[in-house]
Amino acid sequence: MTAGTHPAVDSGHDQPSVDAATAARSSVRTGVVGLAGAAVNGLLGFLLVVVITRGYGTVGSGAFFTAVGIVTVTAAVCALGAETGLIWMLPRRRLGGRGDAARVLPVALLPPLAAAVVVGLVGVLAAGALGPRLLDAGAGGTPLIVASFAAVPLVVAMTLLLAVVRCVRPIRAYVVVQSVLVPVARPVLVGVAAIAGGGVLVGLTGWLLPAALAVGVCLALVVGPLGVGRGAALRPERADWSAFWRFALPRAASAAIDASAVWVGVLLTSVLAGQADAGVFGAVGRYILAGQLAMQGLRVAVSPQLSRLLGRGERVAAAAVHRQLTSWALVLSWPVYLLLAVFGLGFLELFGPEFTAGATGMTVLALAMLVNTGVGNVQSLLLMGGRSGLHLTATVIGLVVTVSVGLWLIPGYGVTGAAVAWAAGIATENLTAFGCARAALGQPLVDATLLRAAAGVVVGVGAAALAGVLAGGRGLPGLLVALSVLAVGCVGLVTVPDVRRFVRVTMRQLRGDVEAASAGANSTSPKGR
Repeated sequence: MTAGTHPAVDSGHDQPSVDAATAARSSVRTGVVGLAGAAVNGLLGFLLVVVITRGYGTVGSGAFFTAVGIVTVTAAVCALGAETGLIWMLPRRRLGGRGDAARVLPVALLPPLAAAVVVGLVGVLAAGALGPRLLDAGAGGTPLIVASFAAVPLVVAMTLLLAVVRCVRPIRAYVVVQSVLVPVARPVLVGVAAIAGGGVLVGLTGWLLPAALAVGVCLALVVGPLGVGRGAALRPERADWSAFWRFALPRAASAAIDASAVWVGVLLTSVLAGQADAGVFGAVGRYILAGQLAMQGLRVAVSPQLSRLLGRGERVAAAAVHRQLTSWALVLSWPVYLLLAVFGLGFLELFGPEFTAGATGMTVLALAMLVNTGVGNVQSLLLMGGRSGLHLTATVIGLVVTVSVGLWLIPGYGVTGAAVAWAAGIATENLTAFGCARAALGQPLVDATLLRAAAGVVVGVGAAALAGVLAGGRGLPGLLVALSVLAVGCVGLVTVPDVRRFVRVTMRQLRGDVEAASAGANSTSPKGR
């Protein structure tokens, strides 16, 4: 469900109550589109990292990842939390020429773009001083820093317009731009640059160009639904400014922390341990973030729905959506992280032998991500419920832990120290956010079904991993054995009647057969709604 098809209004008094089962079934249909986009994005993102690491080596990829980190972190700070503010406010507004949604655009876009221009100019002017501190001598640091800061306004514009598309168009439109168009273009352009013998600066330019294309496509997609040029008012009222920024500004810092994720570790590692270690840590981080794409895809699909449910006070329905999506995320993500924890050496060999130094760090981070995915999208519950202050508290605590532990461990332990620091921050932030979300919602976020799913995944994947280690070690041969055992196990599960019945129910949900799915869910689904 998207705002483009079922726009919501601020007041919930004239809205019908949404029962938990209906909300959960709707979340499945939108979630599957987000998952498909996440799968494509993850595959292409992995391809991009292969191109960067194979094309530029540890030192060159370290410089590349550091430049991307500068763009990502700076753009996230300059966005001022407006992307989440848009996702929170637009589903509560009316679309079209007579609607009031278009009035949000100047409120949400102008301050972040102004901040991006100012910060970008300051960064360009300071590039000569920053280059030697962030990058190794002789790495062409100043031009890379200049290009990174010059691109900040473009990346901010893309981020905000994608948030608008996410709310006013069906989820398919957002997925096409965010998860197909940009990820396809980047490895192609960076690969061409590397094959042609272009340096890191040329490769970075190839990474940035798709953002400009995405901005143009997003503008074309949002004009119609918002009624721009068809009578929709673009002049905001004073109340629009206060309502939007009261929500968004507390989110500004936490948005920057969320978006920067791995890049804070890359920058710290580059400064404290050198470019080569930063390149290895960036490659490890790519795997870690790829495992999270399932949860991100589900979050993209249902955040507007959660905003509507919580805006109408439908806490039971919102909790049901959260529990179902957490179960999906756990079943899809935990096998990935368990395999990464055991076979990190094999995965990193795909980037080149020099990247295997990050195997221990991969194990540490993969175990921490079990906590991240296990608690589910508690951040979305806080944000879409208007509790951005609580989310900020959790993210700041996590960042303080990451930076503090990083400053202590990275100089002596390099990639492994950076991984331990990030893992500690991940666990701290997510457990804090889970406690806040449980208290704010007043509904259970974990049930017996979720615990059974977690136990089943650990037992099944653990057995396959043990077989792989015994047969081929923790490198690529052992990984291939484990994957083969898992494949055989999945085929065997499909023959179990209860599993097949549950799959049929889920497929009916995806096709939108609500009544049939409801009847089947009541008799076969283990999820208590």
